[in-house]
Amino acid sequence: MENIVNMPRPEILLVADTVAREKNIDREDVFDAMEQAIQKAGRSKYGQAYDIRVSINRKTGAITLARYRTVVEEVENDNMELTLEDARRINPNIKIGECIIDPLPPIDFGRVAAQTAKQVIKQKVGEAERNKQYEEYKEKIGTIINGTVKRLEFGNVIIDMGKTEAILRRDEIIPRENFKNGDRVRAYVLDVRRETRGPQIFLSRTCPEFMAKLFTSEVPEIYDGLVEIMGVARDPGSKAKIAVRSKDSSIDPVGACVGLRGIRVQAVVTELQGEKIDIVPYSADRAQYIVSALAPAEVSKVVLDEENNRIEVVVTDEQYSLAIGRRGQNVKLASQLLNADIDILTEEQERERRATENRIRSERFISALDIDEMIAHVLISEGFSTVDEIAMVDLSELSSIDGFDEDLATELQNRAKAFVQKRNEEFVEKSKSLGVDESLKTISGLDQDMILSLAENGVKTLDDLADLASDELMEILGEGVVTEAEANRIIMAAREHWFADEDKE
Repeated sequence: MENIVNMPRPEILLVADTVAREKNIDREDVFDAMEQAIQKAGRSKYGQAYDIRVSINRKTGAITLARYRTVVEEVENDNMELTLEDARRINPNIKIGECIIDPLPPIDFGRVAAQTAKQVIKQKVGEAERNKQYEEYKEKIGTIINGTVKRLEFGNVIIDMGKTEAILRRDEIIPRENFKNGDRVRAYVLDVRRETRGPQIFLSRTCPEFMAKLFTSEVPEIYDGLVEIMGVARDPGSKAKIAVRSKDSSIDPVGACVGLRGIRVQAVVTELQGEKIDIVPYSADRAQYIVSALAPAEVSKVVLDEENNRIEVVVTDEQYSLAIGRRGQNVKLASQLLNADIDILTEEQERERRATENRIRSERFISALDIDEMIAHVLISEGFSTVDEIAMVDLSELSSIDGFDEDLATELQNRAKAFVQKRNEEFVEKSKSLGVDESLKTISGLDQDMILSLAENGVKTLDDLADLASDELMEILGEGVVTEAEANRIIMAAREHWFADEDKE
């Protein structure tokens, strides 16, 4: 019987080679599909309950069909298992866990069996083909590809890629951009996902990376690595900013991106439907970088708050609207480019803000240290903003202030220390009586006065704080205590534990 089972079948090899070549998939995948198809037909003939296995000799095409029964201590399924005692009647040396293999005669495929085998082979070959496409396009994530518009679906554009389709969703299309069947499209590959019907390829024409890749293809210096793109910010279809720097001092990075008579940047602008592009020279000096990023507006002063990742920019009244830009576009793009919050103030607004801050600090110093307004202003002008700083500073720094002597400095510091100690004791007692959760005290940007103000207004836990909007927090804390950007940062810090809990789940 085994000689019949193992008869050479050259036609099997011919079919496998033909399908592999036509579908451009691995020959082994075709053999796997054929084995599964014959196995399915075998079970239809001999019984679905049996463990029927098939193997095809890769050199001769011979088909081996066999029934497998596993040797077990206690039989639960008579069709697929047998005891050690019964198995040793067939093979005296067999052990638990091994299989008794009963060769079966080859199948004479009837019409139904042949159709079933054909369907299985088609299905398995299709799966292998889709897997190959997935692996092929997965490698193209982060690149630009070309395609043709095949059809429009609910505002989304389906792109024909040749072997498969890709989707350009409506929110990834540049505003006012219209496509019709047959149009050629260039887009950035955002993501490729494996799905039952084949790989789903998601494209974008609005992401910053698309513009960066366009510049890479148009500017040889970027492609060769002589000029580096440091950041891209876009308001798709309207305006964009791209920051570049040169690794070679002899190359002007902005000039390289503009090209002779603007030919290089114009090619990118045309592809992006007329999007205006500002090319910004990158600088390691953050203040200089923000000045360049806000061009064409001229900046009078830049104040950096590294701790809160916030930048305050002061401009003249005439430059204010230019710095903000239409619909806040210029400052928004500059913020994206620097990945920081930027506040634009006129010189008058800055004076008013400084006056408000100084008034609040002065009132705190006068109340806490029992000093007159003149001494409070001197402390503020020397850079002191809190009573804690006066309590902790080296005494020599206080006594070196013009008009201060060692006795005055010592008295001020002693009063500051006494105030801080008393305030800390009162804070512990009051926060306990108000029921303030300890976790609320860990939020950066909240001092003791702020925490008590929140607690008195019913905000006593992280969740209470996380539920607030920035304007609600600013109203509770009072005028001039925190800016909107600072309020947002405090609220986001309170929400971090929500995201951590979701990750754990």
